[in-house]
Order: sequence, then structure tokens, then C-alpha cells
Amino acid sequence: MNKGLTLRGAQQHGHRYIPMLLERMERGELATEHLATHTMPLSEGSQGYRMFKDKTDQNIRSVFLPDG
Repeated sequence: MNKGLTLRGAQQHGHRYIPMLLERMERGELATEHLATHTMPLSEGSQGYRMFKDKTDQNIRSVFLPDG
């Protein structure tokens, strides 16, 4: 407070970069494994949300896959 700080934000240009990023991911040039720390079936959704909320088991992001 009272430090004279200014925060600025802007919209990102995702529509411009997404196709290029997807191509690089497909070629294996970009690692994405670290983005999903816990992958589990959708039927375990409540457990995944609880783990994320409580930050148990170093959960950063739960990804839910369809059951079946």
C-alpha cells in the first residue's frame, strides 16, 4: 500500500499461438506432463477435487478421464 505500484494486464493472443503450440506438442518439442499431476477416472472426481483443495499428495492439477 502506498508504494506507487501499478499492475497492468491484457488479453492474450491465444488464437494466434494455439495452432503452433499444438503442433510442437504433437512433435514432442514441448513437455506437458507436468501440467497434470493427478490423472483419475471421472468417478473419483470428488476425491480429486478434495486433493486439489487440500493440496494433499502435492496435487497441482487433477485431470479426469471418462469412465469406461
